[in-house]
Amino acid sequence: MSKYLNIPETISFNEIVEKDFSLSALQYKTLLIKNKNCLFVRDFLSRNLHNSDLGNEVGSLNYIGQSTHYFLRTKALQKHTFLPEINSETTRPIYPKVFQQMNLKEGDLLLSKDSNIGEIVILDKDYPNYMPSSALYRLPVIEKTKYYLLAFIKHPIFREQLDFIVPSGATIRHAKTLFLDCKIPLPNINKENVMKYVSLLTQAIINKEKLIRDRHECILKVIDNELASNQKAHSYKFKYPTFAEMSDIGRMDTNLYRENFKKIDFSIKNYKNGFQSIFDLGFTLSRGQNLQVSNIGKSIYSKKYHKGFYTLMLPKHLSKYGTVDTKEFIGNGKELKALKQGDLIFGAEGFDKGRSIVIVEEKDRTITNIHGITIQQGAKNLTKAIFVKCFLDYLRDNEIIDLFAVGGNGGSLAQKYWHYIPFPKFEVEKQSELAKLYYNPKAVSKTTNATLETFLEFDNAFNQEAGIYELDKSAKALKEKLNEVIDQIANDEEVEITFAH
Repeated sequence: MSKYLNIPETISFNEIVEKDFSLSALQYKTLLIKNKNCLFVRDFLSRNLHNSDLGNEVGSLNYIGQSTHYFLRTKALQKHTFLPEINSETTRPIYPKVFQQMNLKEGDLLLSKDSNIGEIVILDKDYPNYMPSSALYRLPVIEKTKYYLLAFIKHPIFREQLDFIVPSGATIRHAKTLFLDCKIPLPNINKENVMKYVSLLTQAIINKEKLIRDRHECILKVIDNELASNQKAHSYKFKYPTFAEMSDIGRMDTNLYRENFKKIDFSIKNYKNGFQSIFDLGFTLSRGQNLQVSNIGKSIYSKKYHKGFYTLMLPKHLSKYGTVDTKEFIGNGKELKALKQGDLIFGAEGFDKGRSIVIVEEKDRTITNIHGITIQQGAKNLTKAIFVKCFLDYLRDNEIIDLFAVGGNGGSLAQKYWHYIPFPKFEVEKQSELAKLYYNPKAVSKTTNATLETFLEFDNAFNQEAGIYELDKSAKALKEKLNEVIDQIANDEEVEITFAH
């Protein structure tokens, strides 16, 4: 439901006459922003946009398998995050000779004028070897109000204005520079402090999203260092597969015999404490709930929670960091297969293969679907569950998960192949070290009594202790608060400055 666009169900003949007899629905939409104290996006820029602020195209003929230089696509800008998503889908390695330097710096704002029109991100670090596509503008913003502008562009109020301004109906919509005419409401009450409040909330969210990525990288490094530092006396030497080896594995997939697979497989199996399977660790595997009508009858799907509905946690909604980007809800009269504390959801198919999440807190009526594998244990040993999740992340990051799958890259990782996946027997202390990076319930936010001057200091103290789970939970709460504040400003309501969440 649109908050800021009025779409009439009926129109009068006089209105049709006023619109020169146009019957285009777009002509009869009206923009509803109660607060009339507005600036335009262009007013937040330090200068006019230049052609040099726009990226360039290189053409798919210049995509290659590996390179030192990359092409950044509009897919890197996603609704659920303030930071760019950098992966094989959102970037492409290109020939260095076609690379055009834009000297992308930490803190730059990139906005999409085409495709996922109106989406924006702030760069979390320098990207000297990345060039954006011709659909992306780097905005020359005024530094003082950068985070205020970013918050409003991320909010539905901006997207709804673009939908109003930019004609719809084309396969790909082009905003050109029309986004500069979108309105950004300013507070009428306590203006300076409220604008600072919005900026601080935005900065806090960005800080947490950065740290989630840092924690994830740290997990991978801890695992890599533990394996590398604790090898048995044997040394690795690549050998082509023997008939006996292929008979033992029972598969002809050449992926399992690749050198990069064998090298990592050796480092795990040559670990000083040995290795074990997921089943040796005490886990069982099963598919998620089959949601087909033939299995559970008719269901009601919703983007919002309603009493008695199940929370639907799908593999496609999981991030590679073990967080949930999007939630859906499903209403069904039957008793569905609910997840329990200590369970893992693992994406077994497609682009999401290898992404996973641990249910670290007791959940009420939360399910996944048949595309996800549920990894369960009898005991609610969170440390062990998180270790399994972290090691699966390590295998995915090293592109090993795909090699276990049926048909290799793009195939499904069926349950019957999980006994091939080796898990090193890390000491409990090392497992606990990894678990703390993902989940640390001892981290408690103390920002309730914070002021505009002390908020980031208090919040950063919490961030240093928090794991990925706590950082994500806190960031989501701040996003809800930020959206609520922006709605209040747009509706010309007084904003209470509070940091309790």
